[in-house]
Amino acid sequence: MAGYRGKFKGLIDGALTLPLVLPPTVVGFLLLILFGKNGPLGKLLMALGTSVIFSWPATVIAAAVVAFPLMYRTVRSAFEQIDQNIIYAARTLGVSEWKIFWKITIPLSWPGVAAGTVLAFARALGDFGATLMIGGNIPGRTLTIPAAIFFAAEGGEMRKALIWVILIFIISLIVMTLMNYWTDYQRKMIAHNGRK
Repeated sequence: MAGYRGKFKGLIDGALTLPLVLPPTVVGFLLLILFGKNGPLGKLLMALGTSVIFSWPATVIAAAVVAFPLMYRTVRSAFEQIDQNIIYAARTLGVSEWKIFWKITIPLSWPGVAAGTVLAFARALGDFGATLMIGGNIPGRTLTIPAAIFFAAEGGEMRKALIWVILIFIISLIVMTLMNYWTDYQRKMIAHNGRK
């Protein structure tokens, strides 16, 4: 999308970003229709002898769909920041598009890719509505931490809910701290290489 200039760019970009602005339950409902036994992907999976609804993969799909726009927007912005003259020079030298992507585009946009990954992970970790709609609440199979917190608090098990809250807080803090250290390391490496 960073390099696409077609007339449908706005529409495609909007569709890829839509899960960011839709309520998670709406996203979950749409996934339920898509992967349900009467949905297009559900019918295909049933023909293959499997189903996704109310399974562990369903929770992963829901969390990924809800978190995808954060990854997409961050990575697209990183790609758009790359100096196009570098890409043009590589093409002039006969470098294939595949090599340009892996050897030039990805390394130059790596901080944005990493930031998008962390943002998407954090958003997916905290998803409640979409994962509950398509994955359900099956302890030991599809129960996510946010759902465990909700159902523990709703059942009056405040101590259990607090344990889950502390766990998700610690996981999130560790991920964000590692990301901050990594970003500082990248800045120092860029500054060090710039002085050479």
